[in-house]
Amino acid sequence: QVQLVESGGGLVQAGGSLRLTCAASGRTFSSYAMAWFRQAPGKEREFVAFISWSGRITYYADSVKGRFTISRDNAKNTVYLQMNSLKPEDTAVYYCAAKGSNYYSIASSEYDYWGQGTQVTVSS
Repeated sequence: QVQLVESGGGLVQAGGSLRLTCAASGRTFSSYAMAWFRQAPGKEREFVAFISWSGRITYYADSVKGRFTISRDNAKNTVYLQMNSLKPEDTAVYYCAAKGSNYYSIASSEYDYWGQGTQVTVSS
């Protein structure tokens, strides 16, 4: 079992930055691949970024590549999403997710555990 709690969301102007944090419970955090997803009002949940168990492998959605960075600290049971050059279209509830297998996936159905989400609002 893994419990995930996101924090760090808020209101920011376009061009600004935020860092989201996802704190995980459980002693086996390093055995889970992690990802961030987001869901805007009236839209489906979409993949944002993925990081492997070790943190050596990362993948990003094209819409955030070059602006967002996912990282993790297994000693602190934490995964981060650094978001720079934010745009109004980045406005959404952001969720972190964990899955026990280490292969890359953008499908939300592949993830076993989810946090409650944190709101990010980017004003123009």
